[in-house]
Amino acid sequence: MHLSIVAFGEKLGKLLVLFPTMYLSGGACVMYIISGGATMERLFQAMCDDNLECRAKTLTGAEWFLVFICIAIFTSLFFPNLNSLAYVSFVGSITALAYCSFIWILSLSKGRPDDHVETTVVLTGGDASQIRNAFTGFEMIALAFRGHNLVLEIQGTLHTNGKHPSRKPMWRGVAISYLLIAMCMYPLAIAGYWAYGDKITRAQGILGAFTKFHQNNTSKYLIGAIYLLIIINYLCGFQIYAMPTFDNFVRLYVSKKNRACPKWVRSAIKLFFGGLTYLIAVAFPFLPILGMLIGAIALPLTFVYPCFMWIAIKKPQRCSRTWCLNMGLGSLGVALCVTLFGTAIWSLVVDGLQANFFNPK
Repeated sequence: MHLSIVAFGEKLGKLLVLFPTMYLSGGACVMYIISGGATMERLFQAMCDDNLECRAKTLTGAEWFLVFICIAIFTSLFFPNLNSLAYVSFVGSITALAYCSFIWILSLSKGRPDDHVETTVVLTGGDASQIRNAFTGFEMIALAFRGHNLVLEIQGTLHTNGKHPSRKPMWRGVAISYLLIAMCMYPLAIAGYWAYGDKITRAQGILGAFTKFHQNNTSKYLIGAIYLLIIINYLCGFQIYAMPTFDNFVRLYVSKKNRACPKWVRSAIKLFFGGLTYLIAVAFPFLPILGMLIGAIALPLTFVYPCFMWIAIKKPQRCSRTWCLNMGLGSLGVALCVTLFGTAIWSLVVDGLQANFFNPK
């Protein structure tokens, strides 16, 4: 926010960044509530195993959402700003590495399902269908970088001066992050495809395929541990994505009242945000299906704004190498965002949408 105001002026900076940042923050938290609540339900069912009486006592979808958001908001009360989330981020990284490692190692050790058949991917449909599928793939890759929307927020909290610029520790942090991501994703993708092939559904993912084929020959406590790690990871992610919205509300309070924000107001803001995101999650539990459309709207924060902000702040010579590079990347980002948004609309028109308003399952 501060960088945007410096780059584009107070009015335009707030207009360009405030809504997308809060939209991204709130949307990501809603996704975490939906996914976290569903994972809690799977954890409960895994612990019940085949006990029908135990399974009958499960909560409803809305109640699982409520359990997740209550834990998330209670946890957030102990963290006043992004600086305080360093350990939360560390725990989130460790849990992600742990549950990804569990899944791919167990998938390899358990072997392929008995009915596994080698398949060859064949592109079907006309040229238009293949083009849409290709752009959908690009969109999924682009949305994988949505976390970069918080990079500038995080870097803004680091101490910086002429001798020790914040870009150096930030660069180290990004390098370590990508190393962890590679350690999680590459083995998971390779082992998952080897073990299950096209049996991995889009809705359930590799974890759903693993529990479907290996639940009977795997300890329920081990499966429960994987679910528990995923839940902890979601809770950590919720804290990180929610913090920019908390900070914006606090900044608004300080600018209006011209005084420091008391602790009870911070707590009230977090409770309000938790209630609002919970209501949206219950009202629109099908939002993950709209993930590509929702994500495409916020993509300019990642692929467009940084380039134009750098030009506005650094003011390089017009048509110089760095000016052309940032202008070209920013323009390419605009074209990418528009294309991906159109692709998301196209996919919804072709595939349709099964909306279950106020009926989380």
